[in-house]
Amino acid sequence: MSNTVQRVIVGCVMALVAGLAALGEYFGLPAVQWLGVAIAAGMIIEMIICIVHTPRDVRRKNWWLFGAFLLWLGVVLVAAGGVGARPWIMLLLLMTICAADIGAWFFGRLIGGDKMWERLSAGKTWSGQIAGILCGTAACVLYGLLGADMFMPQLMWIGISVSLLSQYGDLTASFVKRRMGLKDFGRILPGHGGILDRFDGWIYVLPIIWLVML
Repeated sequence: MSNTVQRVIVGCVMALVAGLAALGEYFGLPAVQWLGVAIAAGMIIEMIICIVHTPRDVRRKNWWLFGAFLLWLGVVLVAAGGVGARPWIMLLLLMTICAADIGAWFFGRLIGGDKMWERLSAGKTWSGQIAGILCGTAACVLYGLLGADMFMPQLMWIGISVSLLSQYGDLTASFVKRRMGLKDFGRILPGHGGILDRFDGWIYVLPIIWLVML
């Protein structure tokens, strides 16, 4: 089975899980909050495992980076609980980030062009970033149309901001991986890598949205 097929299948499964969480909210369960906290906790556990398996000399040289990143993931965990208490906001962020990520991946491969930061991530292109922003913004606006049956211009700015932040969260995770000498943080999600690889778009989005909510 090719990597692309695995990626599509796992992506569909994750979409199904998100749909089940939304259904749980319909029946009065805080399923979206539980799911968000579980994912953020998984990111922390995965990072700890990666640190433990990193060669000692690399850990000693980059202890400040790994420690700061792990601490920030703790902030992401707290933010996941806070934002998850407003399930419609969390689902909006999930939809926007996923659309931005898929758009950047698909159109980046289709169009190609100049690399954003080849030393950090060889696959990231400027065309992919622009496409990701457009797809994420479109998904954000669509969420408003489906939920409120009306066009809300402010969702365009939210879509642009969240899409950009999610992509720079991806670059930050790539920077940490390169310092660890890793291609992926894990293999738990075939075609996507680990939990951190899949949800690195949360790194800046969730804490900032949480602060805005406060």
